[in-house]
Amino acid sequence: MKQTYPFPTVSVFEIPFSKLSMKDTVNFLTEAVQSGQPHHVITANPIMVMTAVNNPEYKRMMQGAEIIVPDGTGIVWAAGVGGDPLEGRVTGFELLHELLKVGETYRWKFFLLGTTAEVIQEAAERLQMQYPAAIICGYRDGFFGPDEDAAVIEQIRAASPDILFVARGADNQEPWIAQHKQALQVPVVMGVGGSFDIISGKLKRAPKVFQKLRLEWFYRLLKEPTRYKRMLALPKFVVKVLREKENVTKSS
Repeated sequence: MKQTYPFPTVSVFEIPFSKLSMKDTVNFLTEAVQSGQPHHVITANPIMVMTAVNNPEYKRMMQGAEIIVPDGTGIVWAAGVGGDPLEGRVTGFELLHELLKVGETYRWKFFLLGTTAEVIQEAAERLQMQYPAAIICGYRDGFFGPDEDAAVIEQIRAASPDILFVARGADNQEPWIAQHKQALQVPVVMGVGGSFDIISGKLKRAPKVFQKLRLEWFYRLLKEPTRYKRMLALPKFVVKVLREKENVTKSS
C-alpha cells in the first residue's frame, strides 16, 4: 500500500522520491531508529524506476517503502525535466557511511547481509575498523533461498540490530526486504547494492572525474560488462522522460 510521508516528495513515474538532503535524510533515519518501528529505505535509480513502470507488483512494493532516496543522477535529471526539481543525489554508498558515523555516537548495532562470504566478512572487518564505536553485531552472505529465509530472519533478530544493510542483487533485494520487513523487526532496513564489494576492496568506486561527470554507471559498466543488459534500461528511461515531460512528475 502507498505511504503518506512526513517530508516533501516528488513523483518520478509514480515513484515518490524524498526531497530531503543527505543531512535531513540521516536525521529522519535517526528518528526511525529511535522509534523502533520498521522502515524500508530504498536507494533508487532509473533502472529500478523502469522496472516499476513495467512491473505493477514491483511498483507497489516501492510505493510501500517508508523512504525512497534519489541514488541515481538520472532521477535528479528527470525530476528537473518534469518541473519539480530535487536538491541532488542521496547515494546509498554515502548514506551507509553517514549512518555508521551517527551510529558511533549512539552505539547503534549494524547487521550486514549479502554478497559472498569472503566479501561480507572483509567488509564487516573494514567497517568495524573505520567506525570502532559502532557495533557490527553480525553478518552473513546473501546466497540463500526462500527455504532458508526463516533461519536468516531468526539469526538477524537474535542479533537485534538497529540497522540492517542488505546487498542481494537488484531483482530480489528490495522485494525480500519488503516481504520480511515486519518479521525482521529492525528499525531501518536498507538495500545497498554493490557497496560491500567496494568497501571490501573487491571493486573500486568510480574515480572522482566519473563522479563529477555523473558517469559512475559507465565506469561500472566498463568494470563489469555483464551488467550491460540491465544498463539497457537507461536509454529507455531517457527517451521516456523526454517523450512524456508533462507526465514525469505527475502522481496518480
